[in-house]
Amino acid sequence: MAYENVSKAIKNENRAVLITGTSTGIGRAAALHLDRLGFRVFASMRKEIDCESLSKEASQRLTPILMDVTDKTAITRARDEVARVVGRDGLWGLVNNAGISFRAPIEFAPLDEFRKLYDTNVFGLLTVTQAFLPLVRLAGGRIINVSSIATSMITTFHGPYTSSKLAVNGITNTLRLELKPFDIQVSLILFGGVSTAIWERVKRNTAEVTSHLPSEFTELYADRQSKALGYFFTKGEAGISPAVATQPIIHALTARRARNTYFIGSGSKLFNLLDKVIYGRLRDWVVLHTMGLGS
Repeated sequence: MAYENVSKAIKNENRAVLITGTSTGIGRAAALHLDRLGFRVFASMRKEIDCESLSKEASQRLTPILMDVTDKTAITRARDEVARVVGRDGLWGLVNNAGISFRAPIEFAPLDEFRKLYDTNVFGLLTVTQAFLPLVRLAGGRIINVSSIATSMITTFHGPYTSSKLAVNGITNTLRLELKPFDIQVSLILFGGVSTAIWERVKRNTAEVTSHLPSEFTELYADRQSKALGYFFTKGEAGISPAVATQPIIHALTARRARNTYFIGSGSKLFNLLDKVIYGRLRDWVVLHTMGLGS
């Protein structure tokens, strides 16, 4: 997907942007890219060591912020810090990128892990958005929420993550309509395969979660889940680079009219097309056979 030359679209350097989840992957690449373009970047992450690492690669315009999106006190503190810096200029962009994932069958997915995932992917996004929205309104700015093409083609053993991102899709599309009177543009990015460190974290998280599941999991699901994981990881690890994945974020922050929805990454366009043309039992057959799970 081609995007317009952002250097021509940007008219005001030092516009302030907050990005969550910038320790690795798409968030880190986007923070550094926006910094190079002259934005005043606030890059949130959970660990001090990641703040130090990012600072070494960035200019003095970039400000690392310790903020866990599941910690309301930390979010309020970060909001106040950003507000002191931007003043009445407000916040031009809010990029909700932070997210976690694991794989497990719905029957045995631990509810505590399910809640933890929703606390980050859904309620964390909501809390951050509610906290920073007044600053975005001051600037007449942009909100970009990161989601997944997995919400277009529902697959097996992906239920916890997919359902959380379906919630993000609904929140984003509603927010767009509600904020239109304030000239705030809201975009949703549906990523397909992107080659980032998240895949290693997903492997670790999945291994940790499934190691505590009852023996029935092994008997009923383990073999099929292993095949499904092989499919997911192969697609993800062969996906586009984080640098390429930043393109829709940059476009959504700089174009005169941001798109409502961006599809990017391996499989995103195909899955979006299939979502529109197949349904019912045929849809199930295509999904299962594509993943090598058809009988």
